Amino acid sequence: MIGSRINRRALLAGAAAALAAPHVARAQSGGRVIVGTWGGDYQDLLKLNIADPLMAPKGIETLYDVGVAPPRKTKLLAERTSRRGSMDVACLSDIDMFEMSQLNLFEEPTEANVPNMKHVIKALAKPYALPHIYSGKVILYNPDKMTPAPRSYNDLWDPKWRGRIGFADGLYMQVIESAAMINGGSPTNFEPAKAKLMELKKLEPRVYPSNEALAAALKSEEVYATIMWLARGYMWKKGGLNLTHAVPEEGATPIIFDKAVPRNAPNKANGWAWMNAMLDPKAQLGFADRMGYVPTVTNAEIPAEIAREISFTPEQQEKFIQPNYEYIAQNNSQLLEWWTREFKG
Repeated sequence: MIGSRINRRALLAGAAAALAAPHVARAQSGGRVIVGTWGGDYQDLLKLNIADPLMAPKGIETLYDVGVAPPRKTKLLAERTSRRGSMDVACLSDIDMFEMSQLNLFEEPTEANVPNMKHVIKALAKPYALPHIYSGKVILYNPDKMTPAPRSYNDLWDPKWRGRIGFADGLYMQVIESAAMINGGSPTNFEPAKAKLMELKKLEPRVYPSNEALAAALKSEEVYATIMWLARGYMWKKGGLNLTHAVPEEGATPIIFDKAVPRNAPNKANGWAWMNAMLDPKAQLGFADRMGYVPTVTNAEIPAEIAREISFTPEQQEKFIQPNYEYIAQNNSQLLEWWTREFKG
């Protein structure tokens, strides 16, 4: 499995210190757990693989606070001085979770309150959150429409694809990073992306409000290609979309989707029960099979036929572009504003 091969310096630096367990929250008998998450396919799979088979038998009802990441981050910030927040579990990408963790919003997970934590791949561990699933950013494209096959992000800027390149709005940072990498940028300098994306704007790219809307556009062949997680491409392909993927020659960027328990969670014990359930091998393999994300625990072995579709070769792993969380956290607001006003506007 590829997890043991990822070199996550930024994560390891934050996870080096041993975690203390000053207080162990006892799981409640029943009650509810409120999960702040994305909707659509992701929410459906949370219900199918965690809520129904693992939480419901404990008498714990799962409620979902659904939305994209920016409003969820805003809510966490707005509630940080409140004694009682609105979420027991917050779901965010690794980048967004790091940004929120800098404000000391989350409880530290320990093996005492999350026993399955002992199986987490060490390179994915953090002192403020637990990794749920992970994948890598690639180019997804329609092989019948795009010939020759794209090899670089820069191939999406070819004028012959005018109006045929689409993006999901929620992946603004990932698109910005891709543009930076082909215009002299680096993981600590996304500014070159702005000029490159303004070039692309002249070619009339389409921005869709959700992953599902983008999938519909790919299915109808309104667009031919996008920048997206390999896992998402796997799921869409299973759903009948005519897609294949290319790992860009610039290198893929790994993505981890994390979960954390806010310090002011209203049902904290049930939050920890949810965190433990998400690391259960059956739940992890359910996401691998249905959504194409690689498990974050060592005791969930992916069937070989699935691993071939969702994994990266050792050579591709060596070229992974490691995100600089601190840089992204410091620049996220201005980059989102630029994306919204200049690129989308």
